[in-house]
Amino acid sequence: MDEGSDSRLSNIFKKIFGSNGQQLEEHILDAKAEGELESDEVSMLLNILDFDEKSVSEIMVPRTDMACADATSTVGDIADIIINQGAHSRIPIYKDTRDHILGVVHAKDLLKPLLKGRTDMPVTSLMRPPFFIPEEMRLDQVLATFKREKLHMAIVQDEYGGTSGMVTMEDVLEEIVGEIADEYDQERPDEVLEVEPGVFVVSGRTLLDEVSEKCALPLESLEVDSIGGFLAAMAGRIPHEGEIFTIDDRKFTIIRADDRQIWSIRIEPMEG
Repeated sequence: MDEGSDSRLSNIFKKIFGSNGQQLEEHILDAKAEGELESDEVSMLLNILDFDEKSVSEIMVPRTDMACADATSTVGDIADIIINQGAHSRIPIYKDTRDHILGVVHAKDLLKPLLKGRTDMPVTSLMRPPFFIPEEMRLDQVLATFKREKLHMAIVQDEYGGTSGMVTMEDVLEEIVGEIADEYDQERPDEVLEVEPGVFVVSGRTLLDEVSEKCALPLESLEVDSIGGFLAAMAGRIPHEGEIFTIDDRKFTIIRADDRQIWSIRIEPMEG
């Protein structure tokens, strides 16, 4: 299947109904109103229309939220990250900083040394080569690349070759079919949810720009992309649940966090 095949359905739609995306959306919504399409089908079709217009930077796990390990780690260390920290089954390995990813370790590669009691084996002996993609790559291109290279994860790089984040096949597919949850996934709130006027609950992975726009806050950083990373940078560590930060007359309360990241935050005006 050629590289452009994953956006073929979108192209077919546009040829049939015209190139105007808004008109095409109206056709789909009309079909739903007439009972010809179910809600989940409508959602998938609308997602497909946007698929070739989104870049990987919009869906990747930011570098601050990546579960990684240093090159000095052992097999036991990686097993602990995967089992106890709810991490992906593929763990990037870096040297010195996350901008220097050396390789990736797959969970199944740990089985043989673990069964032999070799928990002290250097993880570098089990690494597979990392695969890099630019942060401006479109999602249809990412999916085509994953299929062509038989990959399930890639490291996303910025224009200077630094690490922006990581993306998995699951992340890409979720942009079409919606959240793919299993019994090991932790529940996450909507990215930005207004629970009452002026009071928001946000996911720690929400981009700073989105929080700034929806909560009318002047949040900027050259070092981190997400609100969770922003608060972690302020604290110099991962904050604990219940910790409170004050920014621009707003109170930021950590609702849920673990040893590696902030999951949710409450943002509200300071009490007068």
